[in-house]
Amino acid sequence: MEGDTRHSIIMPENSGEGFPHEHLQQVGADALHDGELLAILFSTDMDQKNAVALAERVLSHFHGLRRLSQASLNELQQVEGITRVKAIEIKAALELGKRVYSYKRPPARRITKIEDAVDIIAPYMRLYETEAFLCLYLSTKNEVLQIEEISRGGMDWAGIQPRDVYRQALREGAHALILAHNHPSGDPEPSDADILVTKKLAKAADILGLRLLDHVIIGDGDHKYVSLKERGVL
Repeated sequence: MEGDTRHSIIMPENSGEGFPHEHLQQVGADALHDGELLAILFSTDMDQKNAVALAERVLSHFHGLRRLSQASLNELQQVEGITRVKAIEIKAALELGKRVYSYKRPPARRITKIEDAVDIIAPYMRLYETEAFLCLYLSTKNEVLQIEEISRGGMDWAGIQPRDVYRQALREGAHALILAHNHPSGDPEPSDADILVTKKLAKAADILGLRLLDHVIIGDGDHKYVSLKERGVL
C-alpha cells in the first residue's frame, strides 16, 4: 500500500538467514514484506538475488502495492526486467488476492431432516455404477460445510477407517456429519457390514466429540433410501 513500509524488501532484524523462500518457511507468509512476496513470485525463472532486486524496482516504480494493483500490462512492462509474461503473472497474482479478500461463502444449505440430506446427495449418487461412500460435514447449525467422497468403486468396508472419515471433518471444523452410500442394485436394505461399520464410526465420532447424525443408504427411485438412524442403529 502507498505509505506502507511493508513494501520494503529489507529483512527485519532476527528474521532468519536466507532469501524470501527460506524466510517464508521460517516465519510464514503473513510475516513477509510485500517485496519478499513479490520476489518469490519472480524467482520461478530467475535466482533469488535477482528476484529480490526486481521486486525492489517494481515496488519503487509504483510506490507500493496499491498503485501496482492498478497498473496495466503495458505499465508493468515499463519496469526494467518485467517481460509481458511476468506482467501477466503479477496481474494474475494480485487478482487472486482481490478475490480472496472479497470472497463470500454462498448461503449454506441447512439440514433439518434426513430428507434434506437425501435431496442433496441422491440425484448424483444414483448415477454411480459402483458403490460410493460420501460424508456430509455440518456446522453447529447443521449447515453443509463440505461433501467429501471417501471411497468409490466397490465398497470394502474393512478398508474404511475412521481417520478417512474424520480427517476432513476436523479440517473443516465440522461439529456433525451424515454418512451416505449407494447400493447400485437399487435395494437400499442395509447389509450386516453396513451396520457394523456404522457402529464403528459412531464410536469414533463420540471419542472425537463429533455428532454422527445418520448413515443413509441410497437405492433407486425418487425416495428410495434407508436411514440407519430411523432403524435404530444410531
